[in-house]
Amino acid sequence: MKNILVFQNEECEHLGVFSKILNENNISYQYIKLYEEEEIPNLNDYSAIIILGGPMNVYEERKYPFLKKENSSIKEALKINKPMLGICLGAQIIARAAGAKVYPAKRKEIGWFTIDLTIEGREDNVFKGLERQFNVFQWHGDTFDIPTESSKLATSNLIPNQAFSIGKTTYALQFHLEVTNQMISEWVNRYADELASLKEEVDTYKMMKCSEHYMQPLNKHASLLFSNFLRLLR
Repeated sequence: MKNILVFQNEECEHLGVFSKILNENNISYQYIKLYEEEEIPNLNDYSAIIILGGPMNVYEERKYPFLKKENSSIKEALKINKPMLGICLGAQIIARAAGAKVYPAKRKEIGWFTIDLTIEGREDNVFKGLERQFNVFQWHGDTFDIPTESSKLATSNLIPNQAFSIGKTTYALQFHLEVTNQMISEWVNRYADELASLKEEVDTYKMMKCSEHYMQPLNKHASLLFSNFLRLLR
């Protein structure tokens, strides 16, 4: 039976709409609450790994000790060619595990932004069916370099490196496809202090109004990409 191990770095950042797709496909999944110091099980017991987002930075291992274990596990998963999908912080963790730099972006990217697929992205099997340009939800302050021998799949005007793949099994997305309106509302409350410090850059009211317009097409892209990714499972 196909099953997925989900690395959860923060309670309010979960699978969102991806959980519904997993249930529809009768694929089981198990959260590992790293923020509660839960132990990471044997990766060989799972068909794939999903690494979710979180407010921490990948280089804050002293403040968040679980990041060191998480990084080691992702390195192991890369060695055994385990299918992986990293989202936001999860993408940055994959980038770092693959030897690329992760560092603060010139500006935080919070809210709805347009991304463009690269030529490689338009030809990629997991990105198959996605529009060449579409709006995604973002919430991050760091960015990453594209790892050596990886394919850059998506870009944007503000943050050039938005997605990459390693081989045919590992995918890293800087943006969020999994979110729902409820999740965004939860994040606005959970990360209120961060938003308050960026009040001149981030219009929370506008962000929530845009969610009403962009959420349905985002869900469509989420279903397409995630369904394509699930075909990689063995």
